Amino acid sequence: MIHPLAGLLVPELWWDARAGFGHLEALIEDALEIGVGGFVVRNGPRDAVQALTDALRRDAPHPLLLAAEVEAGVGGTFATGTALPPLGALGALRDAEAFRRAAKLTARELGALGLNWALAPVAELAGPPANPVLGARAAGDDAQRVAEWLVDWVDACQAEGILACARGFPGAGRASLDPWADAAVAGAFVAEDAATLWATDLVPYRGLTDAGVASVAVSPVAFPGLDRSGVPACHSSALVTTFLRGELRYDGLIVAEAAGATAARRGGGEGDSVVAAVRAGCDLVLAPHDLHEVLTALEDANDAGALDLDALETSRARRRFWADWAAPRAMREPTLDDVLWARQVADLLVHPVRGVVPALDASPEVVVLDDAVRGPWAPPAGAPLLEALRAVGFTPRPVDTPTSEGRGPVLLALFGGPAAARGRVSWRDETLATVRALHEATRARHRSLVVLVFAPPALAAAVPDAPHVVCAWGDARAMQEGAARRLA
Repeated sequence: MIHPLAGLLVPELWWDARAGFGHLEALIEDALEIGVGGFVVRNGPRDAVQALTDALRRDAPHPLLLAAEVEAGVGGTFATGTALPPLGALGALRDAEAFRRAAKLTARELGALGLNWALAPVAELAGPPANPVLGARAAGDDAQRVAEWLVDWVDACQAEGILACARGFPGAGRASLDPWADAAVAGAFVAEDAATLWATDLVPYRGLTDAGVASVAVSPVAFPGLDRSGVPACHSSALVTTFLRGELRYDGLIVAEAAGATAARRGGGEGDSVVAAVRAGCDLVLAPHDLHEVLTALEDANDAGALDLDALETSRARRRFWADWAAPRAMREPTLDDVLWARQVADLLVHPVRGVVPALDASPEVVVLDDAVRGPWAPPAGAPLLEALRAVGFTPRPVDTPTSEGRGPVLLALFGGPAAARGRVSWRDETLATVRALHEATRARHRSLVVLVFAPPALAAAVPDAPHVVCAWGDARAMQEGAARRLA
């Protein structure tokens, strides 16, 4: 039975390596029966995703918004897609055409999977070098230039019939905490005043809303300089309705990033968080975990007269318009030239920040050091790198420390850093101590240490002691594969 409020919700569907999407049959059946607005699909091989999206469209009572997080290309989420460098790395190229080509490739591969909504691009500006949230996800720190690049990205994506989404409104690049971290229960916030934010962080969003981006995702971070109440942005009617809808005259979809984010819940329940987002004026809420809890909370709020019925009807019409706009159509497949370009760009972006990119032995010893905190669904750090090294002719030997049998430089693949470490703002002391110990161990064997850092250049440069430090920007699969090709 269709639930009148279920269209506000966009639950997640996670691929499982053993069960595929089969373990989600009950969830999918319930979600379609009540009439959710769409789904976020996470991972899976092409055939399985295509079968899933075909079935969802066939069984849904209305057109669906079918989304994926594709900040680093379709290959950043789906193993069989083309991986792209993160936006920060593309920004380092200072080339608007790179953003257009990346968006076109992403949109075409999404359409081939049966998906119609790109949860990209991140429109936040890069904050301080030690920012705990963004890392290389932000395209840069020059507001006007980032705005121009992202307008090009959105135009190219939506020209292919795929909805784009300006992520992170009104811009959490200066956030005090990672909004998904436990520490953020006290409240992740941006302290800058309205004048500063208007002249900097808000510039990309102003450009994107003027350019007609289909959706804007609102951050769970608080912005007391814009709303003195100090509530998360996705719960703020001052930011969502008065500012975004009113002052910026934006009429696309407004999306609450994630009801389950610690900063959004503020110690409360997921249902309360969703109700607050809807009351603020959001049309959709991404990734609710417990549909029953959330719908019960929405029903209770509606029965209490706490929801604006006219606003809900306008929101329903807005969702239907964009779902119809993004209905399946004949789309062009990516060309070989597109795919080769993506690989060439990734190779170009891998660069030394100290020393050189030295030649490795045919069977290099590889130490994988993971500084990140990863969720249960995340693959082991370094798996794409080792696979890519084998593909280009190496026989990598994973070790914990250099051995007497090894020859040539030792490769240390260093993953993580602040952007992947849930609220930390520097490399951990134990990580730095491990790097130093490995440097000493390689010197004792008259060998050299090559540190391959999957983090932005400023963090790569902060790695101590090693004579050769190579920056690969982030742990996106594109950068791990590009690093392997640069080492070949």
